[in-house]
Amino acid sequence: MTGPQHHSPPHWDYPQYEPGEPVALFIPCYIDQFYPRVAEATARLLIDQGVPVVYPEEQTCCGQPAFNSGYWEESRRVIRHFCDVFAGYRYIVCPSGSCTAMCRVFFAHVDPDERIVGVGRRVFELTEFLVEILGVADTGATFPHKVTMHSGCHGRRELGLLEQPLKLLKNVRGIEYRELPNIEECCGFGGTFSVKMPGTSLAMGQTKAANILKSGADVVCSVDISCLMHVHGILQRDPAMKHIRAMHIAEVLAAKGNGQ
Repeated sequence: MTGPQHHSPPHWDYPQYEPGEPVALFIPCYIDQFYPRVAEATARLLIDQGVPVVYPEEQTCCGQPAFNSGYWEESRRVIRHFCDVFAGYRYIVCPSGSCTAMCRVFFAHVDPDERIVGVGRRVFELTEFLVEILGVADTGATFPHKVTMHSGCHGRRELGLLEQPLKLLKNVRGIEYRELPNIEECCGFGGTFSVKMPGTSLAMGQTKAANILKSGADVVCSVDISCLMHVHGILQRDPAMKHIRAMHIAEVLAAKGNGQ
């Protein structure tokens, strides 16, 4: 028998940002429809770093829901539209590890055309862009709360996202970072998985919520609002946990006061 297999984080060769170069915002469906404040916080963070921000209004989805459900032809049509919209931008920034992974890693699985793969590889998750490309470690935020972080599966395993959001969080003024027990465990959302396997999804989410409570945090953040939506719903239904807020990391990094 062999021991557990560990997925090594990928290594990316990041391009060098030229000051004044515009960055295109890719705002995923969940954020656009349910959490527009996350998009606003993302834009503020970039603008505060002197980055010109462009929002291509023709953008739709990255194709991940169809891809994850096995509808690759339908996903391919969405992906091609995405690439048509964003083809002219060298940097595409997205406040979602999951959607960024779809673009940078899985576009090539659906459509190996060089143009498609090339656009996908120019999509960067927000904290990744701040730390690895802009060289930012401190966004100037103030957020005097006990905060833990949920590390989403797609971002951590496909993009190697963990140290970047942690570095930014730990430099927020007034923050008390609380380590999340078993941070590597999935929250159980998994997009369409939570619809197809609701019992398993709920059980995994309850385990994640229990670990968030165990951390002693009063705020849980993540680079993925879809994971937070799942976990927050569970937290709100338990009297012992309903005091814990769920916030996208962009909201924490853009906070200038007490974060209320």
